[in-house]
Amino acid sequence: MSFGHDPYGIEGESPRRRVPRGPLTVALAALVPAALVGWLVWQGLDGGSGGGGGAAQGPPGASAGGTPSGQPSARGGRSAGRADGRPLAGKVVVIDPGHNPGNHLHTAEINRKVDIGTERKECDTTGTATNAGYPEARFTLEVSRRVRALLERQGAKVVLTQDGDRPWGPCVDERARIGNDAHADAAISIHADGAPAGDRGFHVILPAAVHRAGADTRAIAGPSRKLGEQVKTHFAQATGSAPANYISGGSGLDVRSDLGGLTLSRVPKVFIECGNMRDSRDAANVTDGAWQEKAARGIAEGIMSFLHV
Repeated sequence: MSFGHDPYGIEGESPRRRVPRGPLTVALAALVPAALVGWLVWQGLDGGSGGGGGAAQGPPGASAGGTPSGQPSARGGRSAGRADGRPLAGKVVVIDPGHNPGNHLHTAEINRKVDIGTERKECDTTGTATNAGYPEARFTLEVSRRVRALLERQGAKVVLTQDGDRPWGPCVDERARIGNDAHADAAISIHADGAPAGDRGFHVILPAAVHRAGADTRAIAGPSRKLGEQVKTHFAQATGSAPANYISGGSGLDVRSDLGGLTLSRVPKVFIECGNMRDSRDAANVTDGAWQEKAARGIAEGIMSFLHV
């Protein structure tokens, strides 16, 4: 296709018909190769940088990295800074292992009162245990670590409020503050209950919408309910456990306004009571490593579903 008149017949010229060229044409033809050679020599001598010793300039359309503009380079090019493809990349999750294995050695510290926004309550408690003496604090730490591993594998940044790295606590107000300071996309406090034998099952505790004194959960009550519903569904599927038969009419969801870890939270947060440690059948579950892995998977999958991944 020709775009206008071509005086030299370069586009579409027939090989059997050549147009005679005059002296001016021959002279121009001789000058073009010479000019090109001169430009190449100049580029090789000083890099075309104006003598300043800078990086050599590439052909038109090249980027500073030496590749055509808009194309990926060896350092990543257009794809630099993209997420690595893991679904939770960029998300922050705070996991709060309930209590602390050392709390029972620090009763003075954990019994002191702290402000939870609506009232003053004990800093923390020792937690419960199975009839055989397996402590809740050991269970919560074990499951929390498993949840962390699962979420980190999906790209999340996971923060634990304690990882067996402190002698007691933290207090409930600090547990909430850790989630707030991390700007968590989701937070969960992991527990097990100490109800009478015969009471079985798990339940998820949601924050009530409160607004008084130093507590204001109005903004997180709705998102926290959605988080709790997802955790409930996936926990039941992963473990085969049923919602608790002794609280909230068997719904598996309990709304409370008296837990500092919830009343002071500014990010979506729930508690989960994974089972009743005083019931022999539930106790057999919570002390079993394979069941703990199922529990961790259910919690992690619930969080992922809440985060829409």
